Amino acid sequence: MTDTPQRNVRRTVLRVIGGAIAACAVGVAAFGSISSASAGSDIHSSLTIVAPAAAGGGWDTVAREMQQAQRANGLSTNVQVVNMPGAGGTIALGNLSTLEGEANTMLVGGTGLLAATIQYGSDATLDDVTSLAVVFEEYDVIVVPADSPYETLDDLVEAWRDDPKSIPWTGGGSFDQLVVTDLALAAGIEPTETTYISSDGGGEAVAALLNGTAQAATGGYPDNIDQIESGRLRALAIVAEEPIEGIDIPTAREQGYDITLANWRMLAAPAGLTEEETSGLGELVADTLATPEWAAAVERYHWTEQVITGDDLDAFLAEERDRIARLYEEMGQ
Repeated sequence: MTDTPQRNVRRTVLRVIGGAIAACAVGVAAFGSISSASAGSDIHSSLTIVAPAAAGGGWDTVAREMQQAQRANGLSTNVQVVNMPGAGGTIALGNLSTLEGEANTMLVGGTGLLAATIQYGSDATLDDVTSLAVVFEEYDVIVVPADSPYETLDDLVEAWRDDPKSIPWTGGGSFDQLVVTDLALAAGIEPTETTYISSDGGGEAVAALLNGTAQAATGGYPDNIDQIESGRLRALAIVAEEPIEGIDIPTAREQGYDITLANWRMLAAPAGLTEEETSGLGELVADTLATPEWAAAVERYHWTEQVITGDDLDAFLAEERDRIARLYEEMGQ
């Protein structure tokens, strides 16, 4: 039988802060009810997928697309998605770490969650849970308004280098600020001299560009594609290791700026699982990624499938942790 991309994916897989106290209390209650409802149940009959952010964001999208794929294919008959926002995802991570030995809960995470554990110095880290798999990557684009005088990335960087504070940047989250920091370092610009305006999501970042509050931005390609295609924004670069098929935007690396930080998404489960339970969850993830519903979501959201598991995953997370920690040091945080 000829291997399909879905079968190949399956084979690959098988081989808090400030006002967070109240949010944490709510999270504990939510996890308590999840735990009592699913304790002892088989993952194919009862599963909870936690999105560590509010509905509508990237983590929530991943959780709900997985839920849909599992329901449509009978992989788990009772799949619920629970949103648990707070402190960049570390509220949910902290609560997951209290469910040791319970195999009926998975947490969606990724670059932003790893970054938040460093930024907030959270007690819970990815070392306190069972990391199952990275499932895809999403890449940032560097954009300016369509009427910007900066036609190329070199144009923008040259002006930025001449007067770092004169080019206010924006982005939809902490990950986007990491990309700006990485670009500053690659361009020989001191990150602490950069003006960065934090926005609450990609929509607010685009608004800041269009109303002149910011002159440049980084943000996820899916969040910006409509504005780019409509001609309201000009894309100067995509932050990826290699050119992306179907995306006619040069990489920053091609233009001489070696920045490749990707916004990857991963799945984790509580610690203390048996080998059988961990294997079973891995198989469930593999089966989910092999469904036509998941393949359609990958295409719809312009995700780049990148599956990492096992020892490769442990090494990858360690490297990313060191890389992101260095960027926060450069930012003076």
